[in-house]
Amino acid sequence: MAPSEPQASKLRIVHVFRAPLGGLFRHVVDLAAEQSARGHDIGMFFDSDGRCPRVEAALARVRGGLTLGVKMAPIHRNPGGYDLVAMARFAAFIRRAAPDVVHGHGSKGGLYARLSAITNPTAALRAYTPHGGSFNYRPGTKLNRAYMLAERALAPLTDVFLFESAYIAGRFDALVGARNGVRRVVANGIGPADFAPAAPNADAADLLYVGELRAAKGIDTLLEAIARVGRARGLIPRTVLVGSGPDQAALTELAQRLGIGSFVSFPGQLPVREAFKLGRVLVVPSRAESMPYIVLEAAGARVPMIATNVGGIPEIYGPYRDWLGPPNDPADLQARIEATLAMAAAERQAQAADLAAHVAERFSIQTMVNSVMAGYADALALRRRPFGGPAAVASQN
Repeated sequence: MAPSEPQASKLRIVHVFRAPLGGLFRHVVDLAAEQSARGHDIGMFFDSDGRCPRVEAALARVRGGLTLGVKMAPIHRNPGGYDLVAMARFAAFIRRAAPDVVHGHGSKGGLYARLSAITNPTAALRAYTPHGGSFNYRPGTKLNRAYMLAERALAPLTDVFLFESAYIAGRFDALVGARNGVRRVVANGIGPADFAPAAPNADAADLLYVGELRAAKGIDTLLEAIARVGRARGLIPRTVLVGSGPDQAALTELAQRLGIGSFVSFPGQLPVREAFKLGRVLVVPSRAESMPYIVLEAAGARVPMIATNVGGIPEIYGPYRDWLGPPNDPADLQARIEATLAMAAAERQAQAADLAAHVAERFSIQTMVNSVMAGYADALALRRRPFGGPAAVASQN
């Protein structure tokens, strides 16, 4: 049953994150828009290189306006000297905005939010939503070890952990192990418009991918599977890869090397509902995910889908998780593509409708925001307890 928002006084909330891109940005905008609609004052701080008309249009969705302001600074993915400048600007913004809650999203946003405790140790509640972030690096690698050391150092500065999937909460327990603060699993949610069925164009391609073009998304596995389908069936499925990212050139070269280049197109970034018109079956071949919006959005829109059993995806599929396949397995993906394309359209749509009904019950924006606000309330109550109260409060939506 969805939690309801506790009756609380008006809060001043600042969201801080790095890049206004992808599912993280959608989550922040959806959350901020609903918080503002409920009467709270909202501000944002993010990378100045990301501001563009697309971002401005998204920010305009915050109906009550960003009353605490929008401030920016150059923020890069990897740590560097520029972080000192950005954190100084963030500290100045926090002093002016005087928030009750500083909510960090992603690794870099979580860093800035929690380091605000050094300059302002008692005023603002510090919340952290990882969005995968540093937890998606393969355990045992140098980067993973470095990021987990940082997570362990920052954990004591965190008042409330808002994990977007049980998977990421489990990774945190295994790799960080800190038990302080309030903990909640707050799944991403989608709104009523996302449940309008999306129909493919008459000339739609066989397969569709929507997302970033980078290694973690497993697009190379998809291209290898497509080539295998072509060799096995003598007919290469037409495929559209919607998105942008650092690996586009390498993926284009791989498609050419596999002999499928003329069957694969890269139209760039598109609104997701426009992208859904371009293919009949969405493929999500990810190697790592947390709680991906593209899976929620495709499920809501009743787009037939082939996905991998990684991260929080099985949490979205719930009773249908046996439909998922392994990552990094071109042969398995080939078989799933062949089976799905051979399926009658009515059967594909019936499966998509079943998944849509399940997602509608569990993954709404209202449920997401109620859980976030309940997490804030639990943490604020913990702060007010004599002698600090218990070491941690564990709860889940």
